[in-house]
Amino acid sequence: MQIREGPRRQAQSAAGAMRSSMSAMMLAMFATMASFYVAGRLWQDAQNRVYLIKELDRRTDQGRLAISVDDTLKVVACSWDFEFRSNSVSTLMFRQQGKRLASLEMELAAAKHDVFFGKYTSETNGTHSRKKPLIVIGIMTSFGRKNYRDAVRKSWLPTGSMLKKLEDEKGIVVRFIVGRSANRGDSFDREIDDENRSTNDFLILDDHIESDEELPKKTKSYFANAAETFDAGFYAKVNDDIYINVDTLSAMLETHWDKPRVYIGCMKSGEVFSEATHKWYEPDWWKFGDGKSYFRHASGEMFVISRAVAQFISINRSVLRTYAHDDVSVGSWMIGLAVKHVNEAKLCCSSWPSGFSLSFAISIGLFIDSFFFV
Repeated sequence: MQIREGPRRQAQSAAGAMRSSMSAMMLAMFATMASFYVAGRLWQDAQNRVYLIKELDRRTDQGRLAISVDDTLKVVACSWDFEFRSNSVSTLMFRQQGKRLASLEMELAAAKHDVFFGKYTSETNGTHSRKKPLIVIGIMTSFGRKNYRDAVRKSWLPTGSMLKKLEDEKGIVVRFIVGRSANRGDSFDREIDDENRSTNDFLILDDHIESDEELPKKTKSYFANAAETFDAGFYAKVNDDIYINVDTLSAMLETHWDKPRVYIGCMKSGEVFSEATHKWYEPDWWKFGDGKSYFRHASGEMFVISRAVAQFISINRSVLRTYAHDDVSVGSWMIGLAVKHVNEAKLCCSSWPSGFSLSFAISIGLFIDSFFFV
């Protein structure tokens, strides 16, 4: 039995040795392939890091003018996070990029600050320099009121080259605001177009149909179009029977540069009239509660808003609700915003000399002879 079993045991030992050799060979092959794979990934990650660092340096140092502050901030943040996770950049690199990130965050905050504040400063475009307007004054007018417009031009609003000088030297842009006729292209539209060709002092609202009942929508359209047309610090709405001392107005506005969102006027409240026959009837009277009193808002003869507020109106014009009166409508838009209400006494009727009325004159801080219309 022992003689017969010897060769069998030897065969089994040889087979086991062969299996062990094959296992070792397979393990070696697997280890080699794994080494190549890991080496390839490390090389690829190194290439990616080199590309990110070069791209970061190119964009943030050499190409700063070709990329926005927001985009630069994203590039730095993403690159910093990638290299931190890869754990292959020195602590000094992290500190340098951390400082750069903090610097860009400050730059972004300053840029956003300037968007709200605006600056009445010179801008250079090639060989020409210009100033951003301090204020755009929109004089609400309508068809058949040319005598009123001529009276304004003869009193405080310059014409021709002097109008351009007012814009260039003082940053004050003044335009008469009028919509279009319901019968587009009729005699009313042609008269306005002819007058504008002669005076060049209109802002015509092509998206608004001129109507006394639609004054709130006209005011909304004016602010929206003015914000898109002029990059000014402030925007004013004025009736065409108001006298303005532009120098005193400018001095007053200079005191409000530190307010990013401001609403300036003669702040008032008053009764909401529910009788349809009343001159100041409010169809939505029931929305103002049982007390029937309006919220605080600027009187409609003249009020001023800052650029950020005008931009808000421009962006949301399609959803902003209007009421029967333009001053109430604008006041309602301010309620839900972080807007500084400024009650400016110089814009109040109580500051006029005794005997004056709207058909005469309002002078901001300075009263002159009565302003009569022909």
